[in-house]
Amino acid sequence: MAVFTPVTDEQLRTWLQRYEVGELLDFEGIATGVENTNYFVTTAAGRFVLTLFERLDREHAQFYLDFMAHLAQRQIACPKPIADLMQHYLGELNGKPATLVTRLSGHSELNPDSHHCYEVGRALARMHLAGTDFPQSLLNPRGPDWWAKAETRVTPFLHDDERELLSEELRFQAERALGALPHGVVHADLFRDNVLWSTGLITGIIDFYFAGTDSWLFDLAVVANDWCVDAEAHFSAQRLQALARGYEQIRPMSAPERALWAAALRRAALRFWLSRLDDYHSPRPGELIKAHDPNRFRNILRYHVGANMPWPA
Repeated sequence: MAVFTPVTDEQLRTWLQRYEVGELLDFEGIATGVENTNYFVTTAAGRFVLTLFERLDREHAQFYLDFMAHLAQRQIACPKPIADLMQHYLGELNGKPATLVTRLSGHSELNPDSHHCYEVGRALARMHLAGTDFPQSLLNPRGPDWWAKAETRVTPFLHDDERELLSEELRFQAERALGALPHGVVHADLFRDNVLWSTGLITGIIDFYFAGTDSWLFDLAVVANDWCVDAEAHFSAQRLQALARGYEQIRPMSAPERALWAAALRRAALRFWLSRLDDYHSPRPGELIKAHDPNRFRNILRYHVGANMPWPA
């Protein structure tokens, strides 16, 4: 989340007339994230988040909103898209596809312990199962096809050892297909700042705008690479076990999934190393942007290459 496309008070007031949300009281830009323009919006009817999609076309944006609405209907704690007077979730503001969703209460937990990892594991498994009857499909937008394009863009900026690491990992992943594993629409970006908490309980899962169809194992690996790792890219066995225990209480893992756990961890680390390299070396202008350090996921990938971690008992 960030602000790339400024929105004025007058523009927003005019745009909100297509919704039954009452008078605009206040709004402010959200600085975190790197993909879309986001604002907190407060009206007489409540609190919302306004998103302008900077890169996504309308078809992809509609997919994400339909999936969020599907999950919300099944009691998954996620933002609920607000339909306008024409019963559309997606509109246009300042030339960009735009939407309004509910703003959930709670705060991010940036220093999680085993309890948090356990609860996130349970929440992720419930989300996976709730999406099994979602009728639409969309390939993971940051999957292997995107990796190949990103490699071309970022390679000129890498040191020799980094180029070797990237090339070898792409080869490794090409030989290990996860497509035959249990799969569905995954969040694909469930980092600590995308989960909201209150009194030790999850109040919301947010930012579904990297969702796509992929293996559920990959989605869990994305979570593990953020929630169970310290600042030096070392894993906490206690937190990892809590995450796995929470997930398996809702959806037990199959034997093939357990066998490919180490490969999934590497796959998730590769995806975020590439995306952060791409964002770092090809920045876009914006009013509020918070860049992420790509070296963190380079280090996590190196750790996994050496550790070859088994599924936690």
